[in-house]
Amino acid sequence: MRYNAPIHKRRKMISSHLAEDLMLKYNKRSAPVKKGDTVKIIRGGLKGHIGKVASVDTRKMKISIEGATAAKADKSQVPRPIDPSNVVITHLDLSDPWRSRKIGKGKIKRKRKIKEKKKEKTLEEKEKLEKMKKEEKEKKEETKEEAEKEEEEKEAETKKAVKEKKEEKTEKKEVKEKTEKEEGKKTEKLEPKSETKESKKAETKEESEEVKKRENEESGVKK
Repeated sequence: MRYNAPIHKRRKMISSHLAEDLMLKYNKRSAPVKKGDTVKIIRGGLKGHIGKVASVDTRKMKISIEGATAAKADKSQVPRPIDPSNVVITHLDLSDPWRSRKIGKGKIKRKRKIKEKKKEKTLEEKEKLEKMKKEEKEKKEETKEEAEKEEEEKEAETKKAVKEKKEEKTEKKEVKEKTEKEEGKKTEKLEPKSETKESKKAETKEESEEVKKRENEESGVKK
């Protein structure tokens, strides 16, 4: 089918890939090769050679590039036919208004796509910023709540400590009072004992004195 195709269809088949910058600029992957386009050879023995397209053979579906030649037996140089699939277009010849118009359509489409993408990006960025703001607000609220909870806990702990200190003081006071009461009772118990001892001593003295008096009286009566 390829080699049996008519010339007007073959002309479209003689197309090559565009370089990356042209692909992005015109929003096209490939374009038909035209005389005057600058081209870079990608495959074959002349790989890396850059030159202008000298001619396009629609019958053989080959192109010839300036500087890309082959030596004959008589050492004369002849343009070497190259397949357009082994080539990348680095610069387009837009001197033809019809061609420039056709390629420019892709550029307009690309601009529209870029605008749409920019709008989408701006919307996405706005949404992201809003989400970030919401998250920051939520984080601030959470931090405030946590700080308030910590303050409440600290206040509760301080109150508990104060209560415990008061209870300790009251317990100490109660213990002191108990000890003082016990000591007072002991002293009260001891005091009557001392009194009884003194009374007993006094009684024994009186008894001894009475005994002595009686003895003296008896001795006087005997005399």
